[in-house]
Amino acid sequence: MLKRSLLVGITSAALLASGHAIAVDDDLPRYERVSGISGNLGSMGSDTLNNLMTLWAEEFNDFYPNVSIEIEGAGSGTAPVALSEGTANFGPMSRSMRSSEIQDFEDSHGYEPTKVRVAIDTIAVFVNRDNPIEGLTLDQVDGIFSETQRCGGYNKTRWGDVGLDGAWSNRDFTLYSRNAVSGTYGFFREHALCDGDFKDAINEQPGSASVVQGVSESLNGIGYSGIGYKTSGVRAIPLGEEEGEYYEPTGENAVSGNYPLARFLYVYVNKHPNDGLPPLEREFLRLVLSKEGQEVVNRDGFIPLPAAAAQREKERLGL
Repeated sequence: MLKRSLLVGITSAALLASGHAIAVDDDLPRYERVSGISGNLGSMGSDTLNNLMTLWAEEFNDFYPNVSIEIEGAGSGTAPVALSEGTANFGPMSRSMRSSEIQDFEDSHGYEPTKVRVAIDTIAVFVNRDNPIEGLTLDQVDGIFSETQRCGGYNKTRWGDVGLDGAWSNRDFTLYSRNAVSGTYGFFREHALCDGDFKDAINEQPGSASVVQGVSESLNGIGYSGIGYKTSGVRAIPLGEEEGEYYEPTGENAVSGNYPLARFLYVYVNKHPNDGLPPLEREFLRLVLSKEGQEVVNRDGFIPLPAAAAQREKERLGL
């Protein structure tokens, strides 16, 4: 989970705004166009970040219309291979690379890939908009989705097992999940299922939008994805560690550490330790970490980085 200890240097004061939203930090610098930027860029990786990468590409093209950008979002697990083999410039991921993936890249290039924090996300558990459930504990979430119940709860098969009564009490869950190549799948399995196994009856989907659509079309549906995929057909239900102490998946609750399923989103790049980033990659990431880039984050439903955090990423990249 994105606990306070992981939000190194990201203070609540820098991020919190009125209500549930988190404003884009006014101290973020505006992006300034440079000359001589043209060519091709490719991105392969996270489905969660696919729309965000597309929006960033559109913003980048406003500054540099002679740059062609191809984006594919088949899942975070595709990013390390694409970067290692040089078939993509960017590897967006909704999880950190595994040690084996880092080693494969290092075997190919002689140094490790560079991880760039670009936004903060909350993993939401969605139910149909007509479902009256008020909230769930993580133990209950584990009991709903997992075969093994490693978080300490017990198996749950119907909505009555988590407190709904009347016509809802005997309704079975219809479960929706991302597939195993997804970083969201891995994060949810680790943090909500305590590294347990998903139930066999789960409906694995190739993308987050498909998860949300499935839940919106099924009265008994429940599934998970990044909050940015929320639609009017679903509700993102509050979660908590203790029964009755539930927190909505808002930016404020992510930053405070109260919402239990929050994470950083990353873009990995091939940055040579001596030569630095090529001009195209450098300028794209400068845009991402600028005020314009973080306004895109906000517009897409994710949580923008504060200026201090963005500055640290730029310093690590030599921007």
